Amino acid sequence: MSLVIHKYCSVKPSRACVNGREIFSNEAPQGLRGYLRALYKHLKVDYPKFFKMDGLSKLGFISVEFLLQDESLLSRHAAEKIGIILSNASSSLEIDEKHQDTINDRNQYFPSPSNFVYTLPNIMAGEAAIRHKFKGENTVLISEKFDAELIHNIASQAFSINALDCCICGWVEQYGDKYEALLFLVENSEGPKSGEGIIFDPINLMKIYKQEWKN
Repeated sequence: MSLVIHKYCSVKPSRACVNGREIFSNEAPQGLRGYLRALYKHLKVDYPKFFKMDGLSKLGFISVEFLLQDESLLSRHAAEKIGIILSNASSSLEIDEKHQDTINDRNQYFPSPSNFVYTLPNIMAGEAAIRHKFKGENTVLISEKFDAELIHNIASQAFSINALDCCICGWVEQYGDKYEALLFLVENSEGPKSGEGIIFDPINLMKIYKQEWKN
């Protein structure tokens, strides 16, 4: 089995790119919330639940939307064999802190259900899986920085035990207005899109990461 990256996308402040090509640019100063609304509008997505999500889930959701534009994964893979394996450094810390603020004051104790539902980083991957009807492996790993070896090892293991035929994997980090996302669409080179793509290995993952953030 030989795994390949058929597509990758990055979302960073002011621009979004697919396969290294800029497809959205917005130089107007704005925070993460406004920027993600602009990306959502650009994508012409009709998914009202987006506006209820926390910042991390919105960033993950938007990144997956860019990655899967013009893709029809369910036409070539079973839903149970399409997975999402992501990583980040801050977990769901921002929404965790917001939730904690609602329970610190015992005199004004009012836990927020809208915050609590996002106090696990896996919810980010889950939101994208629900949106696209994927039912395979779904997880978020925590590492101090983009870790090409970790991403490659976990995704490759899922393929090797025949748990997945297709995987969206990568890095989605967000805390406050500091954020970056880089996702890869990985499939077996012997599948429906055989002969296309970049070899899926740690060297190429890191090469793409450095290329996307060199400026």
